[in-house]
Amino acid sequence: MDHVETVDENAVLRARALLLGSSTPGFGKQVEAYRILASVSPLAYLPKLTQALLSYGYAPEVRSRPEARLAHHEEAAAAARRIDAGEPRRTELLVRALSAYRTALYAVGRRAEVFGICEEMAAAGRWGFEHGQVLSPLYGHGPLAIALAESGRHQEAAALYGDLMRATRPEGSEEVSFWTMLEWAAELNAAGQHDRALEAFADTVDTTRLEVDQDSSALAILAWQLVHQAGMLGAAGHHVEAHRIRREVLAVLYELDRTGERKTWSNILSWWTTLYALSGRSAEPVPRPSAPAPPFGFSLLDWSPDVKKAYFDGLPGLEAEVADLKTAATTDSREHLAALLFLHRRFTIRSALYCEQHNQDILKPLRPLFNEGVAFARRLADVAGGEESLAEVGRALTDRSMFLVAAKQYGEAYDDYCDVVDLLG
Repeated sequence: MDHVETVDENAVLRARALLLGSSTPGFGKQVEAYRILASVSPLAYLPKLTQALLSYGYAPEVRSRPEARLAHHEEAAAAARRIDAGEPRRTELLVRALSAYRTALYAVGRRAEVFGICEEMAAAGRWGFEHGQVLSPLYGHGPLAIALAESGRHQEAAALYGDLMRATRPEGSEEVSFWTMLEWAAELNAAGQHDRALEAFADTVDTTRLEVDQDSSALAILAWQLVHQAGMLGAAGHHVEAHRIRREVLAVLYELDRTGERKTWSNILSWWTTLYALSGRSAEPVPRPSAPAPPFGFSLLDWSPDVKKAYFDGLPGLEAEVADLKTAATTDSREHLAALLFLHRRFTIRSALYCEQHNQDILKPLRPLFNEGVAFARRLADVAGGEESLAEVGRALTDRSMFLVAAKQYGEAYDDYCDVVDLLG
């Protein structure tokens, strides 16, 4: 029931006249009017005030003023919290407002306050699902999972996903997206639950196989997933199964080489870059609450702005380190090649994500990096010998092959992967 405050009746009349006028007022004027009307009729006008505040926070006159945007989106969140529980859009508006508030907090460097907002979004999503306002118990939980992953709280993130999966799929009633399953598998693996991670990712691959058969997913996506699965199996010591999966990758690449994709797909680059970056997580600093780091396994679009900025700000420094090691390796290969290969792969992964972020053509800027990676690995094998060095050649060739798939150079990708299978079985 509406709670009516004592308000200047003339102000109410002016607000209504403004909104009913022949021309649409600007967002600032709308906000002023809805503030007045929400004070006398919150049931009807709090949802409209929330929407107007959200829009005003993105208006051109506010876009370049982070503190002003923060004020509008903080007020939007406060208004959304007051929306009546019976309003069907309450959950959607509250989660939208909290998401905008979260982004605005990042923009002004107030990361410490964000975690509480993420918890509130998750609670709002749970409430909305229980009250029939949203269709999935996953609603609103993504930012909390990201915040946990970026802080290195992988056990909690994995448990969160586990609870959500049980609620989402009690009888297999709801299909879970590739991204959600990948995030869960990544957090399980980071938490040391390797067998469960393998099971979760195997479910994802099984789903993609079916989708490819139904022409609802790309062969390239299946190839990238299979390669990642083979890597997980090899790391867990399941070498026979990894061998079988690599043979399946080869069959997929053979089809791509012979006939290409079965249908045309829009940009699917993020499937490759996300899995490629996840494969290099162990080479990156371990995230901690005091030193957040990228949530590998999550799409680049979902990373927090400050974490993303720090990650890409590190590119020039990595490039300089790689250049120094290249010079050192020309005079003492045995001493420096292993470190060069390790650091060069980190730089290549970061460069691939940078290209995705900037929507760049990937073939020209990235091909030289992948070629160098293969050359460094082969030099290391020549110098050091042994199975470990051959495994590094196999990994470098795998990396280049999957890059070539992303660049639609299918014949070269197939040739590289033939060498991988010869080397690794």
